[in-house]
Amino acid sequence: MGHIVIDPVTRIEGHLKIEAVVENEEVKETKSSGTLFRGFELILLGRDPRDAQRLTQRICGVCPTSHSIAAALNLDSAFGIADKIPDNGRIIRNLILGSAHIADHILHFYLLAALDYVDITKVAEYEGTNPPLNSIKRFIERGELGPFFPRYEGDYRLPAEVDQQIVAHYVEALTMRRKAHEMLSIFGGKMPHNMAIVPGGVTEVPTIDKIASFLWRLNELRDFIDNVYLPDVLTVAEVYSDYFEIGKGCGNLLSYGSYELDGKEADLAKRQRLFKQGTISTDLKPGKLDPDKISEEVKHSWYASSSTGRNPARGETTADTGKKGAYSWIKSLRYDGEVYEAGPLARLLVTYASGEPTVKGLVDSTLAKFRASPSALFSVLGRHAARALETKFIADSMPGWLLQLKPGEPVCISYTIPEEAQGMGLMEAARGALGHWMEIKESKIANYQVVTPTAWNGSPKDDKNQPGPIEQAITGTKIRDEENPFEIVRIVRSFDPCLGCAVHLVTPKGRSLGEFRVS
Repeated sequence: MGHIVIDPVTRIEGHLKIEAVVENEEVKETKSSGTLFRGFELILLGRDPRDAQRLTQRICGVCPTSHSIAAALNLDSAFGIADKIPDNGRIIRNLILGSAHIADHILHFYLLAALDYVDITKVAEYEGTNPPLNSIKRFIERGELGPFFPRYEGDYRLPAEVDQQIVAHYVEALTMRRKAHEMLSIFGGKMPHNMAIVPGGVTEVPTIDKIASFLWRLNELRDFIDNVYLPDVLTVAEVYSDYFEIGKGCGNLLSYGSYELDGKEADLAKRQRLFKQGTISTDLKPGKLDPDKISEEVKHSWYASSSTGRNPARGETTADTGKKGAYSWIKSLRYDGEVYEAGPLARLLVTYASGEPTVKGLVDSTLAKFRASPSALFSVLGRHAARALETKFIADSMPGWLLQLKPGEPVCISYTIPEEAQGMGLMEAARGALGHWMEIKESKIANYQVVTPTAWNGSPKDDKNQPGPIEQAITGTKIRDEENPFEIVRIVRSFDPCLGCAVHLVTPKGRSLGEFRVS
């Protein structure tokens, strides 16, 4: 029996520790551990509620835009203006968020995940005139291999020319990601940590010049998505098709929905959104979303046991560093007492099951290439495919939103901070369901809880000892070489975890973080 410890898992955001017990080349048990303590809920106590709009963006430099939207929806809800946001404000929020998600998905595939499948050393064999490839080739010849090494070895299957092509696209993706950030900044002011999204709408007004500048960059990105990103994902999927059978996980998916299509419904669980709200399992039978069924369990987390099982609206963040049986600073998020996965796969399949025609066409045509059923998407490659298809759906929706903008009309509504109120902001970050909950007393923040996608996906065992989604996805996996457990990191990276969002601040002095091993 072997014990694999990967701490930290690299090429993700933040510090995630994975422990796996392996017997007869099969993972028998997995632990997913967030190794730092969250502190933003405590930082916000006693502050002006509007501070949440600025401070929660600092939770993460990769997905601050998602936190800005969740915080704005939370404040809109608490201030009683959730269904009164001007159309220009609603649409500009969508455009800012869409820009961030396009940048994030391109980042994930090329810079974080693709190197699990692409052999960078094959660039040494390149004979051609591509300047980026020739530069990388010279680095390899001199032994200057960072940031591509160290890595796990083995199971690189792509032909040399395909490896070289995707490495060239890796370099191109850096430019494309920058263009997406430029696009975001046209209406958001800057990236990261946009300044435009505020309670009541946005501060940036639409003009013909801004619309044209945004559209010019968007068209470049759509061309890259259609002709580079999607084909590369499909190429990897064809060669590594066995990964449609690996990393299934819990089989339950949850989506809060995202991108407001009208914004005239105060109840966020009933809004008309591009990506639909709801739940779904491998039987593809959709279920309605009920936020009251969400709970945070902490039996195996370093938090006071008195807080377990609470809905985030009544959540508590009290550390218990010496807690017996705990192994993570991530709480165990559960829906109706069961384990649920969040992310692009959840958004895509919940929307697919709703009958949305564009998503249905994208999913069905992709599955037809592999002669597969939708259940094959519950897998490592299914998550990658879902992320790429989602990127196309978002990008193709944005030109229509641009045309709906009306220069000269309002972008924001005024409001009054109440003496007492409760708020909730539910939306989708790139990695999955993101929720902000707040209680206001004496016009100050009395309680604030942030529930991130990785709190769903990277959670430890819950009060019933049910493992979290990543833990379930790894358990049962065959490991060819315990010294090079590339199967494990491929599964983890398919979730695109963000520990920067899930946990914060430093661990108490003196507690061992375990073995360190770079992957």
